[in-house]
Amino acid sequence: MGEVMIKLATGNEKEWAASLMAKSEPWTILGVGIDQCLRACRLEENNLYIAHHNGEAVGMIILQDRGVAGSPYIKSIVVESMHRNKGIGRQLLKFAEEKYFHDARFIFLCVSSFNRKAQEFYLENNYVLVGEFKDYIVEGHSELLMQKRL
Repeated sequence: MGEVMIKLATGNEKEWAASLMAKSEPWTILGVGIDQCLRACRLEENNLYIAHHNGEAVGMIILQDRGVAGSPYIKSIVVESMHRNKGIGRQLLKFAEEKYFHDARFIFLCVSSFNRKAQEFYLENNYVLVGEFKDYIVEGHSELLMQKRL
């Protein structure tokens, strides 16, 4: 697919990103609706970035500068279904890692226990499992805490 441009979201893009989140796993399975996604995209402590390819929004990432024990945290990363498996998710991860490289030793994220494809993606990108929150959002499912040394 080539390089994507990643930049802070505009007001309209926040609504687009919330809609993208609300229709994607894990949010659909966890029962997180559009209102909660909109709040996440608009929260001041959440830095929402949009990936563009040829002028079209194709993905998003929400970052928190001090999300886990004072370290950066990837709150959400989603790529439009028609643009998946083209390297956009990897470019969004790389963007986050480079953003915090000089100021942090680690970056963290959570992935749902049922979201095996995402787990494999993070493992392929050198994230390691460091903890588990059992029944954290939905009974019967865990949120897996992963980290990467920067």
